[in-house]
Amino acid sequence: MDERTSISTNPFRGLVQRDHPLRASLSREMHIRGLPRFDAPAQAMQFVLLVDEQQARDSLAALAGLLAPHGTVPQPADRFLTARLDELHFSWERHTEFMTYSFLAPVKGGTLFDLAPFGDVPRWLAGLPGRIIRSTHISMVMNEPAAAAIAQYFSTDDLIISDVADGHARIWSDFRLHADGFGRLLIQDRGLQGGESSQLVQRLQELGNYRKIALLGLPEAQQATPLLTALEQRLTAITGRVAQKDADADQVLEQLSALSAELAEIVARTRYRMSATQAYAEICRDRIRRLAVVPVRGYRSLDDFTERRLLPAMRTCDAFTRRLEDLAQRTAWTSALLRTRVDTALARRNRDLLASMDRRTGLQLRLQHTVEGLSVVAISYYALGLWHHLKEALEHQGLHLPGWVDILLFPATIAAVFLGIRQIRKAKKPPAGGGAKE
Repeated sequence: MDERTSISTNPFRGLVQRDHPLRASLSREMHIRGLPRFDAPAQAMQFVLLVDEQQARDSLAALAGLLAPHGTVPQPADRFLTARLDELHFSWERHTEFMTYSFLAPVKGGTLFDLAPFGDVPRWLAGLPGRIIRSTHISMVMNEPAAAAIAQYFSTDDLIISDVADGHARIWSDFRLHADGFGRLLIQDRGLQGGESSQLVQRLQELGNYRKIALLGLPEAQQATPLLTALEQRLTAITGRVAQKDADADQVLEQLSALSAELAEIVARTRYRMSATQAYAEICRDRIRRLAVVPVRGYRSLDDFTERRLLPAMRTCDAFTRRLEDLAQRTAWTSALLRTRVDTALARRNRDLLASMDRRTGLQLRLQHTVEGLSVVAISYYALGLWHHLKEALEHQGLHLPGWVDILLFPATIAAVFLGIRQIRKAKKPPAGGGAKE
């Protein structure tokens, strides 16, 4: 039975339909490779270009046009690919905010940092969008170079020499940007085997790339620090005004709202950069550990250079982030204090209003009682007046009533009117206990 028949009769093949949508991409992610395997002597170039979302899409389209003649077509979901460009090995990798373009050329002679094998690379890069943040020229040799050659290609005052990969390789660099536009890295193979050469170059490149991207947070923190200092001073003044009894709460609230808006704008502008800086710095520390750096006596080592340049920048960014968080917390406290003061003043005003309403209700009640008393007298007066007219009409008809009728009728009228008004007031009074029964 051949392989095709075996696959078609595989009873588990139907389970593929239940694959998670990200299963294949995550599997590819685990197998993303760096440079192809190579042995010394060789030279490599790598360019790191910062790109935004639109530039990333444009880069992929431009890369597809460049690689099509060489039989490689990148897909929109690709994050890594390799190709053969005549004598050059090419690899491309997409990261969150930058892309790397690497070129590898096996050499058999020539100078240490010869640009001739990469003659077509500038034409390539001219059609790719983005800004170059780092470019490196690497030369790997078998024999230790002479001191004169080192002095020719590196600044001896800034020279860094370290043994890496458990002593199986030695590196030279000054981490300067030279006149040809490249940083230079010289590697001597002292017993690397298999894929260790490409793995070493990849780790060194990742260390340099992430170190450079991590340092992008430092200028942003330095630029925003004066603004943060001014906001802290304004918040101190606003907090002092909140403590004053005669302060205008509306004006203080307006100032505090303006400060909060400016603080939120700084946080929104710097949060991603500060978080990315911390993440990249952690990757740099991991790469340093994996390189197994051993210092060479008399020279600064790679790990010492990285820590001395990276740690102060990271601490500056950490301090800036903590100041942002502290200022945001203090602003929230001041806002809560002002809100408490306003709520207290409002509660006091409501209390005084309720007391005034109670006094007015009492006055209205006494006035109502007075009016009711006067109403009894007035209604009784008019009722007795009507009785007087009725009595005169009866007497005119010859019917004479005894005098005691007038005497009894007077208190009886007043009592009847009083009881009638009282009954009306009781009928209008709401039942005890509040509203209507359910």
